[in-house]
Amino acid sequence: MRTNDELVPAEERPTDPVRPRMTRTRLGIFVATSVVYVAIVVGVLTTSWPVRFDWQVMLFRPYKQWPEIHTFLDYFVVLGQRGPTAVAVAAWLGWCTHKQKTLRPLLVLGTSLLLLNATVGAAKIGMGRLGPHYATSIGSNEMFAGGDIFPSGHTANAVVTWGVLAYLATTSHARRIASVIAALLALGVGMTTVYLGTHWMSDVTLGWTAGLMVLLVLPWFEPLMARAEAALLALWRRLRERRVTFVPAPVPAGVVLGAPRTAVDDELPAREPVGAGSRPGGGTPPRVADGRPHLSPRTHTIRSERTPVTPTGSRRPPHADRVPRTAPLGPATGRGRTAGTAGG
Repeated sequence: MRTNDELVPAEERPTDPVRPRMTRTRLGIFVATSVVYVAIVVGVLTTSWPVRFDWQVMLFRPYKQWPEIHTFLDYFVVLGQRGPTAVAVAAWLGWCTHKQKTLRPLLVLGTSLLLLNATVGAAKIGMGRLGPHYATSIGSNEMFAGGDIFPSGHTANAVVTWGVLAYLATTSHARRIASVIAALLALGVGMTTVYLGTHWMSDVTLGWTAGLMVLLVLPWFEPLMARAEAALLALWRRLRERRVTFVPAPVPAGVVLGAPRTAVDDELPAREPVGAGSRPGGGTPPRVADGRPHLSPRTHTIRSERTPVTPTGSRRPPHADRVPRTAPLGPATGRGRTAGTAGG
């Protein structure tokens, strides 16, 4: 006996009806993370201890202390670049979308990346901090100088992109494992940027907090993503229902396609069969439906009745009033006989 779920199309089944909500614990973590975010920004703006620590790490020059790992970390930092990581995670979530018959994984990834680019991008452009390689004076915070490194985009992107996999995990065990892996990747990417000298330590710290805040606010966007998913699925079903397969109608024998019948064609007489001889009754030859006269067929000679083609002959039939070329000329001309005498 078939159940109710089997009677519903696969794309309409609620495979994952439970969506995360903004609980008190999550809200408390979000508020604490926001306080840390503001504290870091204020500390850098006032050139307090975060800036002093930034300069201490920068002057230590980690890339010169451990040069043997420089090549490996050049490749490892790609795990925080937005393009490669977004493509890799989108491919995995696309397979999950196909398997679970729901658009939620891709919608969560798109929403998180949109929030990340909007918030982190606005902060980068607004504060305009220069990186360690472009610092102008020792001890300065390098703020509002036309830079775009505060907060660290690599670090925030690593937190969000890999954290989305933990956010979408369907079991608590898988969520814990994915959370640990995402945290290690985000920690490694952030410290790698400090090692390479492309970011201050405060940039990385602010990037961690910015990415975590994006993940924490995703439950607030779950109702919007649910409505977007329902609208997209409804649109897909309507497009699929409107798809009609065109089946051409059978064409009767003797009808010429592409030649529309006109009023003149209706007035023409019907085509009559004509025998092998001349037209019956003479007169004007009958016309067919397209208006062209139909001529009676002519008899053709068979190959044995035709004049053969020879190197010296012609296909033209011989005439009685012509003298063959091989016959001797008459006495009136005397050319042939004189030539024979001279030759003798």
